[in-house]
Amino acid sequence: MSDLAPNFVVRPFRPSDEAAVYAVCLQTADAGRDATALYDDPALPGHLYVGPYLTLEPELALMLEDGFGVCGYALAALDSHLFYERFQREWLPPLRGRYPTPNGDPSIWSASEAVRAQFHAPDIFWPEPHADFPSHLHIDLLPRAQGQGNGRVLMDTLLTALRQRGSPGVHLGMHVANARALRFYTRLGFRELARRGKTLYLGLHLADER
Repeated sequence: MSDLAPNFVVRPFRPSDEAAVYAVCLQTADAGRDATALYDDPALPGHLYVGPYLTLEPELALMLEDGFGVCGYALAALDSHLFYERFQREWLPPLRGRYPTPNGDPSIWSASEAVRAQFHAPDIFWPEPHADFPSHLHIDLLPRAQGQGNGRVLMDTLLTALRQRGSPGVHLGMHVANARALRFYTRLGFRELARRGKTLYLGLHLADER
């Protein structure tokens, strides 16, 4: 396993981290870039991309922290099928009550409207073969934590946790424009499974990484 850069630590998620995790999500939500200007409610991307994991599978939520606070995270769901069932049954109903369905032509929706629409009609997809890649994950780091080996340590730690829980493989979705992320995942051994719109899906056989 690679070493963390000086002054960084990886640790389990604590409930008090939630606001910081939402902030990291917002600051990386535009294909890895800061999306603060895109959302009229800064919590929107966090409600969709990180909140469900912190609530439904906190044992698979890892924090990267430095002297300034949380600066990255890696989140996973062990069984995507079960996770998305709970996501729709437990996580989305309260959000539907807070955020109405947007109106008008979806092709011209703002980023905020597109996320609100997901609360009411989630676009859930995971690539074939499902049995080979049942787990999925997300990882995001702020710029100050990038390029120092921290992402590799986060991924190694999370992949080890999934492997110890018996997962045969994991997948992730990333924006096709995020070339930096693609290079990172490719170096870790991920390979392309599918493309869908602007999302590229990559998978890794965990049994191959023992």
